[in-house]
Amino acid sequence: MRTHVGEVLALFREHGELSRTDVIDMSGLSRSTVNQRLAALETAGLIASIGGGESTGGRPSSRFALNRSRAILLTADIGATGLVAAACDLGGSPLRHLSVQVDVWDGPEKVLRAVDRAFAELQGADPVWGIGIGVPGPVEFAAGRVVNPPIMTGWDRFDIAGWFDRFGVPVVVENDANSRAVAEARPLKHDNLISMKVGTGIGSGLVFNGQIIRGSEGAAGDIGHTRAAIPDDAAPLPCRCGNVGCVEAYAGGWALIRDLAAADISVEHVAEVVTLVKRGNLEAVRLVRQAGRVLGDAVADLVSILNPESIILSGQLAECGEVLLSGVRERVYQRSQPLATRNLTIAVSKMGEVAGVTGLALITADQLFATDRIDALLEWVG
Repeated sequence: MRTHVGEVLALFREHGELSRTDVIDMSGLSRSTVNQRLAALETAGLIASIGGGESTGGRPSSRFALNRSRAILLTADIGATGLVAAACDLGGSPLRHLSVQVDVWDGPEKVLRAVDRAFAELQGADPVWGIGIGVPGPVEFAAGRVVNPPIMTGWDRFDIAGWFDRFGVPVVVENDANSRAVAEARPLKHDNLISMKVGTGIGSGLVFNGQIIRGSEGAAGDIGHTRAAIPDDAAPLPCRCGNVGCVEAYAGGWALIRDLAAADISVEHVAEVVTLVKRGNLEAVRLVRQAGRVLGDAVADLVSILNPESIILSGQLAECGEVLLSGVRERVYQRSQPLATRNLTIAVSKMGEVAGVTGLALITADQLFATDRIDALLEWVG
């Protein structure tokens, strides 16, 4: 039974409102089988009737939709210097969210306790069906652990998923840039997309053919710690990861703060860099535009190789808008194959700070409603 139930539920997740006839046509299942599966999903509260559809001469066909309010998914998008936590519905939309300042270098216990406090504030009386945690480092997805992260001191192989065992629900741990890529790609049905997170650090997530590209070790897309395009006679700058010459050492928010300090402009947070740019500070504008060029150089080869339809920038530095984008576009269009850039869109995300938690909710829902788990879910909620 579970395969058919999972397939039917997937139709509602993808297409929204559907009638019985729609489900029969899309699934290829018989009317009696569809009726049984719809009844099982409605009994479990996973779908709900939303009234009649258009009449074709007889009785109007009943229509159904995913019951997004049946439960919530708790998600937390952890960055280098802060986190956003949210309670999301089963469709992935944030119902309420909050921001908390944290320092990822303080280690997993301190940061995850901050997540616990945020979840306690957000949960309310709603049942929790899943948890999604985003982190700024490579993730062993199946195990729910960070693996050899460049900047997350003390996090290597820490059992993040196990921290939330008390909830008794599926726990997803995902790279933060991957979750943002899903949030940008899925609602717009963009099957080939690069999402770049530009804040204190630099990361990127890849969604191609509708799927996250994680790589064999979870390190796919980590352009922040690839070699920056710098002149051969220039001394490479040290990076926080312990290497030298990384893209992040030139384009990360912390690097811009360093360079502004060298110009006798004192700022402590990336948000202050953005404020300077918006006020037209010449040095800040120059540095951010140059950071955009570094990012453009870093992603240009990916554009030629993977041929995405969109590059979407999110994170605090993305709030610099065209000042940052102009540098990215300059180098991408200069260095990438013309055919790969003919219809390429390079833009700033419109989702703001909830991009990460939205993507985490979508990925968590994918795991929760997977066909090999649907029978257990129906039994659990029944």
